[in-house]
Amino acid sequence: MAEKSIHISLSAEKIGTFLGISITNTMLMSFVVFALLATLAFFVRKNLALIPGRLQTLVETLFVGILNYMTETLGDEKLARKLFPLILTIFLFIFTANIVEFTPGIGSAGFFHANGEFTPILRSMNTDLNTTLALTIIAFIVIEVVGVATLGFFQYGKKFVNVSSVLGFMVGIIELFSEVARLVSYSFRLFGNIFAGEVMILVIQHFVPMVLPVPIMLFEVFVGFIQAAIFALLTLFFVKIAITEAH
Repeated sequence: MAEKSIHISLSAEKIGTFLGISITNTMLMSFVVFALLATLAFFVRKNLALIPGRLQTLVETLFVGILNYMTETLGDEKLARKLFPLILTIFLFIFTANIVEFTPGIGSAGFFHANGEFTPILRSMNTDLNTTLALTIIAFIVIEVVGVATLGFFQYGKKFVNVSSVLGFMVGIIELFSEVARLVSYSFRLFGNIFAGEVMILVIQHFVPMVLPVPIMLFEVFVGFIQAAIFALLTLFFVKIAITEAH
């Protein structure tokens, strides 16, 4: 009797097309996460009260703490308030996707092809490099736009093009390559950690299906929280670097 093999796909699997656009299981998963967050926001907004209850008080306290931390980091309360929705949305979007990944049916509900290969309908969106790269591009554009808007185009450009000295020119080139390298490091960090966790759980489920997967999943929830926080915090810190004048 042949033992069932483990199927691991590095790229997202295509499950259909819409208006000529390929729909993958990770793309569909991102729509699910968006719908969950939109629904949560609707009900939270609907149940807001002038005299908050315990849950609302807790959430407001957390939000105020995050906003205060951003204000302290950036040194500009007005800018912190502008960036607060983006930073919090990045964190919630990534973290929700990492949590939903462990919902029963995610990764296990799907269909078989004629060759016997299985394709899940939903798959963790952060295991798709296209998704993490898209999030990175959004963060990258925001960082550059905020830097230019705060310092001005020419003052911001001096960080990368400095002809005052040979050393200044070399430092500028290094800074320019560092900016571009963020697109790679940002996206691969999130993709690598989440994909590695998915593979590890699949392997453990294959060999020790009844005992070990549960604590590993709990650990991966923690990893998902850390990765979401790191992505959001790096965006905040890089904004701080972008609005700091070159020395």
